[in-house]
Amino acid sequence: MKTPLKILTGGLLLMSLSAKAQMPNDAIYMAKGSVCIAGMYGRSTWNEYWEGPLKRHNENIGTLTTQNVMVMPAIGISRRVNLLLSLPYVWTEASAGNLMGQKGIQDLSAWVKIKTVQAGGFSLHTILGGSLPASNYVPDFLPMSIGLRARTATGRLLASYKHPKTGIYLTAYGTYNWRSTIKVDRDAYVANNRLYNTNEVSVPNTYDASVKLGILRRKWQTEIFAERMGGLTGDDIRRNDMPFPTNNMEATSVGWYGKVQPRHIGVNARIGYVLDGRNVGQSTSYTVGLLYQIDFKK
Repeated sequence: MKTPLKILTGGLLLMSLSAKAQMPNDAIYMAKGSVCIAGMYGRSTWNEYWEGPLKRHNENIGTLTTQNVMVMPAIGISRRVNLLLSLPYVWTEASAGNLMGQKGIQDLSAWVKIKTVQAGGFSLHTILGGSLPASNYVPDFLPMSIGLRARTATGRLLASYKHPKTGIYLTAYGTYNWRSTIKVDRDAYVANNRLYNTNEVSVPNTYDASVKLGILRRKWQTEIFAERMGGLTGDDIRRNDMPFPTNNMEATSVGWYGKVQPRHIGVNARIGYVLDGRNVGQSTSYTVGLLYQIDFKK
């Protein structure tokens, strides 16, 4: 959708309240009629990975770098219901070997965030979402692939307590992620020590959970977090083989998130590090973003 420059500029000039950029994993909501558009850049690198439980380095990859740029609008449907969208462009590259990096638009994602319970400083939230591949990228070229090309459906339950005076908060959530089968460019493959004579691959469903401790004030926010994700099924990378979409990818990570947004324009940043994993790289990642809020009611 193309927004005329005059409408965009007018919306920014009419802003008067502090902006509250939000994500599908927090307890922050946009007011009814408000939209916050986030433009973000992310970068993740690793030079060691887990092949099943075995940690190793691969001279044919060296350091793998994955980068992305993403547009993510958050839309206030009501004070208790928000809609969030995202569409990333992703590209990968390796510092060694001859594996060709991949690039392209990845998946279009959408979430509906609903505040189901509010009692004092405690709140309970239901978050439902899903994604669809937005381009014909290749999923069977890990770790260079930009995604798995699976359709997904997500259900998340999030609980949060925020102290009304200090702004100190504690948030925890758990998520179930359903993923569809995908098709690969081969007639047969090996998974779980079995040969499958088909090009249709079952991608493991996954879970993720997180605990976050932080401070949220009118113009700024800071938090530390710990996250855990993993597959509910799946196998390990075979010895000296490439990863495959059937692999059970597990990771435990920690990090920091911060945001400064005094009025309608703000910035945010996120840093994460994988402490332990299985069939994933031990990555260091960061994301920086520019935030714009528009209040259409004004």
